[in-house]
Amino acid sequence: QVQVVESGGGSVEAGGSLRLSCAISRVSFASLCVAWFRQSPGKEREGIATLHTDGGATSYIDSVKDRFIISRNNARRTVYLQMNSLKAEDSAMYYCATRGSPRSCSVSDDFPWWGQGTQVLVSS
Repeated sequence: QVQVVESGGGSVEAGGSLRLSCAISRVSFASLCVAWFRQSPGKEREGIATLHTDGGATSYIDSVKDRFIISRNNARRTVYLQMNSLKAEDSAMYYCATRGSPRSCSVSDDFPWWGQGTQVLVSS
């Protein structure tokens, strides 16, 4: 069974930074689409960033594009989400999801493997 484990959430003041980690095991890391999603109470889940482990292509939604950075460490089988200039509206449960993919990677893809989430709370 593929394991996806997020970590790094916490509480931070507006303007601060956090780095989330997504450790993926029991599946080849060579060709994965990895996405970060978030969901806050009363809102729909939102896909915010993607990364393809083969080549490192990334994508972001507009609201995080200039503040968040998604990256990977192949040796550690881990994908990161560096979140800078955090705002109160970034408060949410953050989830990492992945699927095997030879090339494409989009938040609208069907992801079979999900982590349990890590909570981010930004105080203003």
